[in-house]
Amino acid sequence: MSAELAHPQASSIAPTTAPNSDEADRVRRAASQSAPQSALQELASDPAVMVRAAVVMNQSAGGSLFQLLARDPDDRVRALLGRRLSLLLPTLSAEDRAQLRDNAIATLMLLVSDETERVRIAIADAVKDIPGMPHDLIMRLARDISIAVAEPVIRLSPVLSDHDLLALVSSPPGPATVMAVARRPGLASAVATAIAETENPEAIAALIANQTAAISEHTLDHLIARAVGQTTWHEALVRRPRLSPRASMALAEFVSGHVLQELAARTDLPGDLATRLAQSVNIARGGGGEIGANIDPPNLDQAVVLARSMAKTGQLSEEKLIATARRGEARLCTAMLAATAGVPAEVVDRAARLRSAKGLVSLVWRAGFSMRAAGPIQTVLAKLPPDAVLHPTDHGEFPLNAEEMRWQVEFLMRIGRDTPNFP
Repeated sequence: MSAELAHPQASSIAPTTAPNSDEADRVRRAASQSAPQSALQELASDPAVMVRAAVVMNQSAGGSLFQLLARDPDDRVRALLGRRLSLLLPTLSAEDRAQLRDNAIATLMLLVSDETERVRIAIADAVKDIPGMPHDLIMRLARDISIAVAEPVIRLSPVLSDHDLLALVSSPPGPATVMAVARRPGLASAVATAIAETENPEAIAALIANQTAAISEHTLDHLIARAVGQTTWHEALVRRPRLSPRASMALAEFVSGHVLQELAARTDLPGDLATRLAQSVNIARGGGGEIGANIDPPNLDQAVVLARSMAKTGQLSEEKLIATARRGEARLCTAMLAATAGVPAEVVDRAARLRSAKGLVSLVWRAGFSMRAAGPIQTVLAKLPPDAVLHPTDHGEFPLNAEEMRWQVEFLMRIGRDTPNFP
């Protein structure tokens, strides 16, 4: 049974100072598999945490020692015991089970109620994908108020039935519980429907993005009907493995930008819809084959998604940024500049709201564009009059030095962290 003790967390207890020779001797005795139970019983109450940890790892330790160590004052010892017992249970032979299993399970049930999260996390991590674990133990972990404990068990435990998952959805300890269920591989249709009927948009987004979830056609139609105002669902809906003609046509009524392009590129569309979508995409491209040429997304979040898609496909050029600015598409300009500068869109928006010519010029510089793009950006984002716009030098270069522009960008990012509501 040495395999269950080889996990990296088994060595997570380290002495803060080097043990003295007497303590080192007690550690050796605590680790000895030939040590009598009476000696281990005494060492399990040793003042040195390393000695008690050695008792936990001793394969000959068992019986009443488990209950004693489960009440150890150091949560590292309790966490180590929880992991050891979790990995020990599946290895027990029929003969071993008669002697140890009941005691080990009772100790684990005590530990899964431990007030220290790290103890419960250690157990959840060990049992998350092991079949045959006690059902009560797994359900206690799945219903833990800490999602760090519950999530791996909910997503991966083969012990949980569809009935258990439905119970977690109908009566969750918290909203994140439903999201964990939504991410479970191979989710059954009944469970998917239960999640779709909740008022938890984040969990529903996770469900739609779960390509292995069995979402019925009826449920998918229901989600599409609710998705008009839920822009974070659009991409995942378009990428579902199977879409009925009815679902595709419903999506085509409200998706836009690169999401519309993805929908149009599907091979399972009815012929007339495929033709109509191809025409819509061509109109959105302005006939020039470029994403977003005549699209002004309804909100900044959509613009960010579109700009990132453009950057990923190599379509976010300086020329495209200037053309977008000249059309007055402020939100898409903001998102494009953020995507190329490697900053959140809020940073660009902050510079615009501050009407900071220096800040916007610095962001253009950081994005790798030239001063040719800085003029239109200042005008469309900050709405600066001509006499307030920063112009290039006589040689067409930036009017600020690199150190000052670097400082401007850092300032814009810093004021957002230090004063989240500013301005």
